[in-house]
Amino acid sequence: MELLHSGKIREVYADGDDILLVASDRVSVYDVVLPTLIPDKGKILTQLSLWWFDLLADLVPNHVISATDVPSEWAGRAIRCRCLDMLPVECIARGYLAGLGLESYKATRTISGVPLPEGLSEGSQLPEPVFTPTTKATVGHDEFIDLPEVEAAVGADTAGELKRLTLEVYRRGAEIAADRGIIIADTKLEFGRAPDGTIILADEVLTPDSSRFWSASDWEPGGPQHYLDKQFVRDWSSSITGWDRKPPGPEIPQDIVNSTRARYIEVYERLTGTQWQG
Repeated sequence: MELLHSGKIREVYADGDDILLVASDRVSVYDVVLPTLIPDKGKILTQLSLWWFDLLADLVPNHVISATDVPSEWAGRAIRCRCLDMLPVECIARGYLAGLGLESYKATRTISGVPLPEGLSEGSQLPEPVFTPTTKATVGHDEFIDLPEVEAAVGADTAGELKRLTLEVYRRGAEIAADRGIIIADTKLEFGRAPDGTIILADEVLTPDSSRFWSASDWEPGGPQHYLDKQFVRDWSSSITGWDRKPPGPEIPQDIVNSTRARYIEVYERLTGTQWQG
């Protein structure tokens, strides 16, 4: 088995013709991995992704080969996957205004070249979900790109299919989550190509690391929302005096660790309807 890549959260191994994707308990904010682990986080991300992959399989094929044919030390946090040619675009769908999308809207009234109406504020629901792709930066931060830039990177047909699939996955996920009292404000997806050219949904899907989850009962446009994702850690880190958002990151206090873990578990249990057994 060969280690191909060690990311902020996941390790990627080659095992013959397959890929093993292993999720750790690390957490990152502002592209900085913090030194404190969140217990069970990797397993929650993996198990929630597997749940979503099943529910989305009729919309788009995914990279999962097996969630059980993995080394025992990684049980619950690893997926055996198909080896894909990953596409160089972060595919983001937004249904609500938050984060970098909010910053872009305030500056230009657009996100990724998509014009939005006047009068929106933090937390506002958009008239319809929009496709707001970014670069997939290996160093530094991802940057918004518009659809013509995606077309230049992957071709017009592929760009159109990425937009369609991203919005379909988001709409399906948002509808399911809404029935469980959760708003999915936005989400990031990754796609790759199989050897036959088929576009495949890969990496993780609709997790608290790749999406903004809000409590629907607490939703009120005009300010920050009640987060059920890692934004809780990001907000805590922003309150630290003297940290410049560069490595090394600060240690996370135990109460923040506990509250973050509780949010991940809450999202898992509310979405899947099953008790977390980690």
